[in-house]
Amino acid sequence: MSTEAVQDRPTPKPGVLDIAAYVPGKSTASAGVSKIHKLSSNENPLGASDKAIAAVRDTAGHMEFYPDGSATVLREAIGEAYGLHPANILCTNGSDEAIGLLAQVYLQPGDEGIFTEHGFLVYRIYIQSAGGVPVVVKEKDETAEVDAILAAVTPRTKIVFLANPNNPTGTYIPFAEVRRLHAGLPKNVLLVLDAAYAEYVRREDYESGVDLVKSAQNVVMTRTFSKIHGLGGMRIGWLYGPEHILDPLNRVRGPFNVNAAAIAAGVAAIRDQAHVEKTVQHNETWLPWLTEELTKLGLRVTPSVGNFILIHFPPAEAHSAAKADDYLSAQGYILRRVAGYGFPNALRMTVGSEEANRGVVAALSDFLKT
Repeated sequence: MSTEAVQDRPTPKPGVLDIAAYVPGKSTASAGVSKIHKLSSNENPLGASDKAIAAVRDTAGHMEFYPDGSATVLREAIGEAYGLHPANILCTNGSDEAIGLLAQVYLQPGDEGIFTEHGFLVYRIYIQSAGGVPVVVKEKDETAEVDAILAAVTPRTKIVFLANPNNPTGTYIPFAEVRRLHAGLPKNVLLVLDAAYAEYVRREDYESGVDLVKSAQNVVMTRTFSKIHGLGGMRIGWLYGPEHILDPLNRVRGPFNVNAAAIAAGVAAIRDQAHVEKTVQHNETWLPWLTEELTKLGLRVTPSVGNFILIHFPPAEAHSAAKADDYLSAQGYILRRVAGYGFPNALRMTVGSEEANRGVVAALSDFLKT
């Protein structure tokens, strides 16, 4: 197409068309499959709390009303659950929105944003959309390395994203290392602790970041209701941080960014600790089982503390991740390809129901014999 033709229509600002769009986990299997087990998006296999479902139904008769633009009752419920001051909480349309707002507010064109090589793809997208420069830091043993992150910091660095635990690897760094990272950063660099999977972690040396946020001026923590609470379809995230960071975020976010049904569901879900504990116990049972059974098949599994595992396949083409994905899809098991995360020969699997977990292991056992 000619330059003249392009100039006759609106065009996006420079850099936008260089952004690779985020591709979510697929939801469909091969044609003719009678039952689908979706294990591609780290969703809660137990579903949402019955109390959250009832709360959403209660909002259905009042859909003509705008929601509370400040999500006050949800912020108060989160504060009650974690012992936090509601004034330090910002509720968002998924934790993705919080990440995007941070990039929008704290990055100018040419500023650098750091994340690790197998980190959440959304970090790169939002850094680039703000006109920033993505700086990707190598990991060690599929785990973030503090010294490597600090070595990447330059005078242009304005933000560091750290997913802890990380997705899709499921690895984490002890909180002593997080504190060492913070101590090594310039005070004008914002450290974003993405703790989307924090509720699943059962390690004594792990912390989500609450205490560090309370004591620092340049740290925020993001969380989500999509995983442990089973509310992915509601799109609820939240950020905990100093008021001087929340103030500009509130100035630029959408005025009603969290809808009424989501607010009601979130309040009910976070107060239903019995459902949370049931979910954790399910994960504690099946995460190690899957890891052990898949390892017995000769597959390498990255040690995970989340509600998913990263399965590495042999180099032989016949048993590659792509072939395994096709084989599993044909039987109704939908896993996640993770080539975009730097793992061209691996699949990420959500810890699913007992039926799904046993079915995947059996299917992979048959696949590897072919």
